[in-house]
Amino acid sequence: MSLGAISGKSLHSRLKGISALIMTSMVWGSSFPAIKFIVSIVDEATYTWLRGTVALIGLSPYVFYYLFKNGVKKRYLVGGITAGIAFTLGLWLQGWGTKYTSASNSAFITGLFIIFVHIYETFSNKRYSISAFISLLVAITGIYFLTLPSGGAGLGELLVLVGALFWAVQVLIVDKYSDSNPLVFTFYEIIPTLLFMPLSISSHGLSISNALTILFPIVYLGLISTNLGFILQVYGQRWLRPFEASLVMLFEPIFAAIFSALLIKESFSITWILGASLIFVGMLIAVSRPIRR
Repeated sequence: MSLGAISGKSLHSRLKGISALIMTSMVWGSSFPAIKFIVSIVDEATYTWLRGTVALIGLSPYVFYYLFKNGVKKRYLVGGITAGIAFTLGLWLQGWGTKYTSASNSAFITGLFIIFVHIYETFSNKRYSISAFISLLVAITGIYFLTLPSGGAGLGELLVLVGALFWAVQVLIVDKYSDSNPLVFTFYEIIPTLLFMPLSISSHGLSISNALTILFPIVYLGLISTNLGFILQVYGQRWLRPFEASLVMLFEPIFAAIFSALLIKESFSITWILGASLIFVGMLIAVSRPIRR
C-alpha cells in the first residue's frame, strides 16, 4: 500500500472521529434546556438516576442479546464501570458546586477539564507538541469569553473543579477502552448513576404527578443525550488522542447556548461569538497535526 493511501485512510479515520465527537457535543448540548426544566421539578439525585434508568432500559434489549451470544467480557465491564464512576462523580460534584456559584463560573471551570487531559498527555506521551499547548491556550481563552466568569474562589468553585477532574478521567478511561463495543460499554458506564436512587428516595424527590410532567424530557435525555452521546464518544475517541477529543467536546457549551436560544429564548452576545470562534480555532489547531506513516 502506498504512503498516500495510508495517509488518506488515516485522514478519513480522523474525520470520522471528529464528526462523531461533534455529534456527541451536539446531543449533549441539546440536553441543557431539558435538564433546566427537570431540576426545577425534582432534585438532582432523582434526575440522575431517572436519566440513567431510561438509558439502561433503552440499551437492555441489545445488550442482553449480546451477552447471551458472547458472554460478559471483563474488559468492557471494567472499563465501562470505571468510566461510569468518573462520569457520575463529575455530574454530582458539578451539580452540587453550581448551587454555591454562578452558572457562568460553573461552565468555565467545567471546561477546564481539558487542562487535566493535557497534563496527562504531557507526562505520558512524548509526542505532545507546542501546537497542542497553543490549542489549549486558545480554547481556554474561548471558554472564558463564552462564559465570562466572575467572582473569587470558594466552595462552589472547588467542587466544580474536582468535578472537572473526574470529567477528564472519564475521557482518559474512554480513550483506553475505545476499542470496546460502544453500546455494551455505554450500558456499563450508565450503571453507577443508579447509586443515587436511595438518596432520591430518602429525600422524597419523585411523585407520580411530577414523573408524568417530566416524562418526555427525561426519555429524551436517557435515550438521546445519554445513550447516543456516549456511544458516539466511545466510537469517536478511537480515532483521536485524548487532548484532541477534549478540544472537540468543548463544542458542547456552544451547542447548549444555541439550543437554549432556540427553545427557551436565551440570547448570546458578541463576546459569546468570540469565545465560540476561539474554541473552534483551538480545535482546528489540535486536530491539524501532520499525519505520519
